[in-house]
Amino acid sequence: MEFIKPGVNINFIGRRYLGYGISAFLIVLSILTLVIMGGPKYGIDFAGGTVIQVKFDRDVSITDIKAGLAEIDLGGSAVQRFGDPEENEYLVRTDQSVATGDDFSNQVTRAAASATGADAEIRRVEMVGPQVGQTLREKALFALFYALLFITIYISGRFEMKWMVSAVTAGALIGAVYLFSLFNMSIPILILVALIVSLILFWQLHLRFAMGAIVALIHDVTITVGVFTLVGKEFSLPIVAALLTIIGYSLNDTIIVFDRIRENLRRYTRRGLEENVNRSINETLSRTILTSSTTLIVLLCLFFLGGDIIHDFAFALIVGVLIGTYSSVFVASPTLVLMEGAGIPTGQSSPAEANG
Repeated sequence: MEFIKPGVNINFIGRRYLGYGISAFLIVLSILTLVIMGGPKYGIDFAGGTVIQVKFDRDVSITDIKAGLAEIDLGGSAVQRFGDPEENEYLVRTDQSVATGDDFSNQVTRAAASATGADAEIRRVEMVGPQVGQTLREKALFALFYALLFITIYISGRFEMKWMVSAVTAGALIGAVYLFSLFNMSIPILILVALIVSLILFWQLHLRFAMGAIVALIHDVTITVGVFTLVGKEFSLPIVAALLTIIGYSLNDTIIVFDRIRENLRRYTRRGLEENVNRSINETLSRTILTSSTTLIVLLCLFFLGGDIIHDFAFALIVGVLIGTYSSVFVASPTLVLMEGAGIPTGQSSPAEANG
């Protein structure tokens, strides 16, 4: 099935500077949002604390719930409605990591029922210690970093046959990250420095396809995190899983375009890189739109019908799929043209090589 008719020739590369401008604006906005907000809003998985989900047999006041919690030394807890209003369920969040045995649940039930005058039922209680939360946060950052790093190894080997160069580069970066982590350097700063060094190395070693892929992936993750922070949603382990899924989805879309670029570079040796890249984007445009559209339909169903538990996960994926589709066209592929303009060889075959 072809959504776009064959022969279409939209000048994406000619409008690449517009794409650069939009991407730069979104990235700067995301960074400013993170700075102003003091970083992402961490959920219990990363910040530590206790979450209690309680259900009442009728509508009650949040003020009364807080008053009841204050009686058992949980004053200052954040209380909000959870799910549909007619369900009368509330989510209680506290920074305290308390022992969550049966006695604790009974205390919360009695205190809530006494303060509100309604029957209360504890649906779930989750507790994460602050040290565990910090460890999970660090491991999540490392997971994202190593995912990006190993992807570039695959891209370099798959499209440029530079397995050894990319593997040595990756090994050096992993060793450097491990070494500096022994000196108690801040993990976010450590990962940021490692990513910057990675980009410099890919540029100097002429790993064009790897450069395009990792720039697009950093672009996707940064903007998704920025949007999540802007709307005030919490980061938890499921959201990290969503970010890793976004990386995989965006990479898959980018590889399809890259593969067609490589084919066209070999087939149409008399054409310049810009023309071949633009032709490749147009030839894969139908597949890109259809794949993104069908994925979004599923994610929208999850977002609106999947319930509150999966709501944030679906939201992150929706943002990621939209940004990932955009970056495959306006970030990853134009990066190849940008590197050629900076004097990086294109790797095109000669006519003799193309004819075998």
